[in-house]
Amino acid sequence: MELHSRDVKQDVRELGALLGDVLAEQTSDQSFETVEDIRTAAIDYRKGERESRAELDALLDGLDPDGESIVARAFTTYFELINLAEERERARVVRESSQAGELDDGLVATVETLVEADADADTVQRVLDDVLIEPTFTAHPTEARRKTVKAKLRSIASRLEELDERRLTDREHDQLWRKVDAEVTSLWQTSQVRERRPEPQDEARNIQWYLESILFDVVGEVYAEFEDLLAEEYPEVDVPKLFEFRSWAGSDRDGNPFVTTEVTTDTLERQRTVVLEKYSQALKRLSGVLSQDGRRVDAGADLERSLKADRARLPGVADEAEERYPGEPYRQKLKLMRERLRRIEDVRPDGYGEPEELLSDLEVIDGSLRSIGADAVADEYVEPLMRQVDTFGFTLASLDLRDHQKNHTEAVHEALAQEGIDYRDRDESGRVDVLTEAILQDEPVIDFDSPGDVSETAARVLERFEMLGEWQREFGVGAIDTYCISMTEEPSHVLEVLFLADQAGVVSLPDHCGIDVVPLLETESALNGARRIMGTLFENEAYAQALAARNDVQEIMLGYSDSNKENGFLAANWDLYKNQRRLATICDDFDVQMRLFHGRGGSISRGGGPMNEAMLALPNETVTGQIKFTEQGEAIAEKYANPQIAERNVEQMLNAQVRARHQAIREPEEDVREEWLDAMDEMAATARAQYRDLLESDGFVTYFGQATPIGVIENLNLGSRPASRSGERTVEDLRAIPWVFSWTQSRCIITGWYALGTGIETYLENGGDLETLQEMYEEWPFFRTTLDNASLALARTDFDIATYYADLADDELREAFFPHLREEYERARDVVLDITGQDSLLRREWLDESLRRRNPYVDPLNLLQTHLLDQEYRTDDEEQTLRLTVKGIAAGMKNTG
Repeated sequence: MELHSRDVKQDVRELGALLGDVLAEQTSDQSFETVEDIRTAAIDYRKGERESRAELDALLDGLDPDGESIVARAFTTYFELINLAEERERARVVRESSQAGELDDGLVATVETLVEADADADTVQRVLDDVLIEPTFTAHPTEARRKTVKAKLRSIASRLEELDERRLTDREHDQLWRKVDAEVTSLWQTSQVRERRPEPQDEARNIQWYLESILFDVVGEVYAEFEDLLAEEYPEVDVPKLFEFRSWAGSDRDGNPFVTTEVTTDTLERQRTVVLEKYSQALKRLSGVLSQDGRRVDAGADLERSLKADRARLPGVADEAEERYPGEPYRQKLKLMRERLRRIEDVRPDGYGEPEELLSDLEVIDGSLRSIGADAVADEYVEPLMRQVDTFGFTLASLDLRDHQKNHTEAVHEALAQEGIDYRDRDESGRVDVLTEAILQDEPVIDFDSPGDVSETAARVLERFEMLGEWQREFGVGAIDTYCISMTEEPSHVLEVLFLADQAGVVSLPDHCGIDVVPLLETESALNGARRIMGTLFENEAYAQALAARNDVQEIMLGYSDSNKENGFLAANWDLYKNQRRLATICDDFDVQMRLFHGRGGSISRGGGPMNEAMLALPNETVTGQIKFTEQGEAIAEKYANPQIAERNVEQMLNAQVRARHQAIREPEEDVREEWLDAMDEMAATARAQYRDLLESDGFVTYFGQATPIGVIENLNLGSRPASRSGERTVEDLRAIPWVFSWTQSRCIITGWYALGTGIETYLENGGDLETLQEMYEEWPFFRTTLDNASLALARTDFDIATYYADLADDELREAFFPHLREEYERARDVVLDITGQDSLLRREWLDESLRRRNPYVDPLNLLQTHLLDQEYRTDDEEQTLRLTVKGIAAGMKNTG
């Protein structure tokens, strides 16, 4: 059976031709010819048919400002369309592989893996009971596209799907293609560059769209398929809750003064309204299905009792329901349920108090339907809705609060100073003692209503904690129950948050603790000091009581971004691996269950890469079943914008976590050979020293500023959060996203490979052998994933293009750094190929093909960008074009930061 009528080559060819037609119509034939000449010259050079880029350089140098703008828009729009073509191809592959039973990391494979491992039903039940996967969407400014542009692209994507998957007459085909033509024309006429910086509410709405439009439906489908497959092999196993979605959008305050308590309140209200409307619509659809005649079927005593309780609760509505649906008990029940949903946000009483109440009503309907032989109806319509309620609750996504530790410290100091308590001048032990005593005593120490004369920073922190209690009372504890502390370095940084929550009434020990307090360990000193930090907390009387109230589960967040920026790619990955094992040991020593929260970014340099592979590469000791990780920027759109691809990603995550947890049960401690650990210690230490030497070299920060478009990126309206913590241009102060983004734009992606080659070569020169490294690659998931990710960063690096950026720097700085960077690149490339035994850096053929398809079209944007960067003075129009080249290169590289 043919599932599709098109392929990626046809999509690329026809979309490219359509864009050319639109370009000619909207500008001029001359502009079209100029773009074609540039495109042809770039392709010919990449094919080896031209010895240099001289003709391409000349064409770009000859453009006037209007011509530059047209070229930038043409190639940027091309990549937006080609990304849709490749997304469609991914969807094709998923459907075709599923049909052929060839998805080796899908749900079928998940069950097959358990069967092949001879897992019995009790073991499978234990695995599933342990698993909880928590993707956490952040608002970090790595999404380069405007919301308006994304909406137009989604419309084009839906037309491509229809063209590909529907059997169309010629007339229907032409009608659809005319719609694509109209959308591409509109896209061309739409500004690609934001005129204003997005507000936190914009970012929250963006995340909300993926949750309500895609994932809400996908989750129910994944559960349904997984239950069916599991029942064939393990009929006695029950599938518990496996997913929970969380968000930082509208609640992450770290370095973002625009995220206020009003923003968080608005986000919570809007998300609740959205999810309640989704449930109401689902119940209305269900009412159209459950038209059973109560005189012909016995709906059962449970449903009758439930209806009776509703009649007592809502007598007027019950009368209306009986009058409208006489003799139809299910429809009467559903009308009453919809009324109770409406009253959640109403001043009238008797709305649902908790999601569990709605779930209980659905369970009654589900059981009743099964009792009358309507299992098919229950499976198709009720069970997925029950899964949605269990997953999304009344919040859509639970919010995490986050702020920098220094702000909490300042707030505690100032609040306690108002009470005559000196906190700032105490040492760490003294601070811990003061906080512990205050948390354990019954009476509050500080007055949130009258905090006294405190700074703006302290006032914002105190207001937030006071509002936390209000939010939990209004929206439920589960709506906002996690507080993450950036740059945690000391136990007191964690106790400060517990103290403030206690003073606000969110914590009342020993019986109640309304939040998980989550230290974010992201610096080398924090990671290496994990035992001191966490051990002190676990031994602390107040904190131990808080943990007990949270079922002895300790969430710990690991920062991939700043760790990489501080230590370099290889050393950061090794530090994270070692310290995950160390944290697991610490938690085990204190009989605490650990939930790791992986702060991964979209790029390889910030912990990105295939999530399922990353989950399988985690040390066995850390795989407790519960896992949390960030999803951000363009990675969200790539994973979740298309329902078929979103479903595939959710399935892959489930497959990886089930397999990883089962493996951890069978082998609680990962058996890693000592010589491998020693090899990594040596390679990472050398790599760290080499990387730090680069960062600390005189003039490097200046070179970075001159040889990358960081100055443009800092002023882009990508997100609501500022690009640096203090506005200073230093590597330490600069946020990891613009740091990685800048190197990616210049095609010199040092953040994904620098010092890797030196580290490995030094190991080999000191007596190590290549065979050991090859064994590590073949047998150790951590090492294999690390090298594969480095390979991807190496493959995306292009030193021919990077040369243009290096030439923007002062001659002395260029000669001091660029040849060295090239040598490091070549060294890393060579050792990676030697270890992997491959001829190409990319082991995925489709990725290699995609890169070859994209490179000739990215080149003109890179060259145009360097041309504009080299100008001492730029007009407003040229500044706009320069910003557009950043968007275009990001689309072409499919990566920002």
